[in-house]
Amino acid sequence: MYKQHFVILALLMAVFSALSQEHIYKSTSIPETLKENANAVIRTQTVAIRLKSSREMHILNKRVVTVRNKKGEAHVNAFVYYDDNKSVLKLEAVIYDAFGKVIKKVKKKDFKDVSAVAGGTLYSDSRLKYLDYTPIAYPYTVAFSCETTNKNTAFIPPFYPIDGYNLSVEQSSYSITYPETLKIRLKKKNVEHYNLETFEEKQLYRFQIHDVAAINTEAYSPEAAQIVPRVLVASNKFTLEGVEAEVEDWTDFGKWMYRDLIADTHDVPESTVKTIKNLVKDEDSAIDKAKKVYQYVQNKVRYISVQVGIGGWKPFNASQVDKLGYGDCKALTNYTMALLNAVGVESHYTIVYANGSQRNIEKDFSAMQGNHAILNIPQKEGEDIWLECTSQKLPFGFIGDFTDDRDVLVITPEGGKIKHTKQYKTKENSQVQTGCYTLSSWGDIAVTLEVNSKGTAYDDKYYLESYTPRDKDIAYKKRLHFINTIDFQELSITNDKAAITFKEVLKFTAKNYAKKAGSRLLFRANAVNQNKYIPKHDNERRLPVVVKRGYLQEDDFVIKIPENYQVESVPKAVHIENKFGSYSMHIAQKNTLELTYKRLFILKDGVYPKEDYKAFRDFWKHISKQDAAKIVIVKKTEELKKD
Repeated sequence: MYKQHFVILALLMAVFSALSQEHIYKSTSIPETLKENANAVIRTQTVAIRLKSSREMHILNKRVVTVRNKKGEAHVNAFVYYDDNKSVLKLEAVIYDAFGKVIKKVKKKDFKDVSAVAGGTLYSDSRLKYLDYTPIAYPYTVAFSCETTNKNTAFIPPFYPIDGYNLSVEQSSYSITYPETLKIRLKKKNVEHYNLETFEEKQLYRFQIHDVAAINTEAYSPEAAQIVPRVLVASNKFTLEGVEAEVEDWTDFGKWMYRDLIADTHDVPESTVKTIKNLVKDEDSAIDKAKKVYQYVQNKVRYISVQVGIGGWKPFNASQVDKLGYGDCKALTNYTMALLNAVGVESHYTIVYANGSQRNIEKDFSAMQGNHAILNIPQKEGEDIWLECTSQKLPFGFIGDFTDDRDVLVITPEGGKIKHTKQYKTKENSQVQTGCYTLSSWGDIAVTLEVNSKGTAYDDKYYLESYTPRDKDIAYKKRLHFINTIDFQELSITNDKAAITFKEVLKFTAKNYAKKAGSRLLFRANAVNQNKYIPKHDNERRLPVVVKRGYLQEDDFVIKIPENYQVESVPKAVHIENKFGSYSMHIAQKNTLELTYKRLFILKDGVYPKEDYKAFRDFWKHISKQDAAKIVIVKKTEELKKD
């Protein structure tokens, strides 16, 4: 078996060697079809994985990348993580100029060596070696080679030849060999439109693609991971920090994780149990009890990353969090779960991919997945409740766009279950603005504004509560960037966590809002919510149009004009409605000196075919045009006579 592996590896190396002739280091040798829309080009990449057993994995990675501009640097990927279980055997890089001449050779000792986690981490046993190179010119080419061995086999790297937009691939191959004692499971994703070459025989899989043109990123594109090819790989038996597992599906996985990683960590001190029981003694419903426990956790502990233990997967014991007053997402989620258990409220530790891309746990492919932990409180009727236990500010049951609308893995004693987190529907994501603004006869404006935000609009603003006065001033001037010389008289915020509503009250003045034209003043009717965004023009749209989250904006204002002026003209009422949403705007004369301005804009979430892009862009153009519409007022006749 091992002899077979080394023969295959030798063949791969021979292929790599043949391809690695002088031409792949010269930028001029890139085919024209691979240059189009490409910030970088993978000239060749070979990933060879040897799974020696369920307790040891060997990986060889060779990669040659031509970087064509600054954005292309993100695709060099000349780095490697290591820790107590993962060792770096070989590491080197060679950098070439556009003509294939060597600029620099970098040995293992010359790579930068830093902690693999951010400054918010208390401590970690994970480190990172990376190539630190500042280019003097583009294009340039990096040949990177890395060889590692790992005692953890839970995370087998997938075949992921294209890691983002604007990256083309000349050749990329992947192989995995494994012993007879193991069974390898695969899942191919997004391979339909790619010439994926597959080779399979006893204890070996090999994949290859070549000559793949770059996909250009477009406005409202899908996430790259949703369209680029991947082959996911997992073993039925694996080891994580010495803890062995054997799983076939999510039920097995959940049982293993609950039994070996979670069940023995709920050792809440008796004194804390008494405190929690006393805290909820007057509450009858499970939800009301959970709210008080959640608030208790928010007041008591803080989030800090702690990435040691079972590959960063096993939570610290509840007693340790209780004592120290801090923990990472795993620890704080587990601690909240333990407290809820103490007062008879059912809850479940949940694994999720947390980010704005709404990435799903693969429901039909059980393997180590996810990068974050949240808490699930199941409900017999209505939607389940989801808790983000790392935040000291988020309201109970609010997860925002960090973990919304995606498949997650809920861990129960009976096994793992795939569930879907809360989806914030279009009209739940609302911003309602009311108020008035007054114009002076010289064109200045005085505004009083109240803003109430819910759903993802709440998520976009709640952090403002902790801003200093100076930072608030900067943030609100940036939001109202279309008005110059703003001077705020009031910036007050009310964060209603019970209603999950963020209320803002603004009072400000600004000079020269209206433009003088002889005896007239011209000014935009929409003073505080002007849309100037129009998606980029694109005659050759290639990707579907994806609106991840819809929202609603409603504006209702009274406009007061100077006593010595009268209304000459106002924009006509408009109503637009289509598959993407709707927009309406109406201005009416309340009396001789007052107008009412009403605006309603709804953008629907959805996925639309690429052929709809022009109509989608036209929708935004109409909105931008209407938001820029002007009111004209003119001096009264008697005032003109005085002048």
